[in-house]
Amino acid sequence: MRYVELLRHTDNDGDRLTPRGVADAEAISGRLSPPYVAFVSTGASRCTQMLEVLRSAAGQDDVPITEATGLRSSVEGRWRDAAKAAGKGADVEAIRAVDPELVERESWLLGLTLRQLIEGLPEGGRALVVGHSPTNEAAVLGLTGQVIRPLGKGEGVLVTEDAEHYRSEPLT
Repeated sequence: MRYVELLRHTDNDGDRLTPRGVADAEAISGRLSPPYVAFVSTGASRCTQMLEVLRSAAGQDDVPITEATGLRSSVEGRWRDAAKAAGKGADVEAIRAVDPELVERESWLLGLTLRQLIEGLPEGGRALVVGHSPTNEAAVLGLTGQVIRPLGKGEGVLVTEDAEHYRSEPLT
């Protein structure tokens, strides 16, 4: 089996974590399952900053943080507009009702990147990935076919692969 803990970044102001976001990341570190063979950011500073906090708490400062820019949408404004039109707390199904082409295409692209990341892990390997909402949820949909509830800041899912069967479950 291979494992990815996929988290949404904590509280931010622009592309930096707020002091509360840093404190929340530190608190989250106690719920995670190190050791990790990979720490992966979408490339956004707030995601990389959160990973720096989590990596340090895991005692794994020697493991580099890599970027998977394919887990970050190139049409973030379109996602924001569709999510706003779908209403507060909308999941990817509600967003799909507003912009079906967006959700279909992006879920496929994001899911493909998540699949490649998982397949690049060694057997039994675990990666910690920090990204965004609703694109984290779209990646899970694209990979597993599962619709997950919208992730609040600092929340996440565990995505597992076993013999090319993928599934997700909430991180507790």
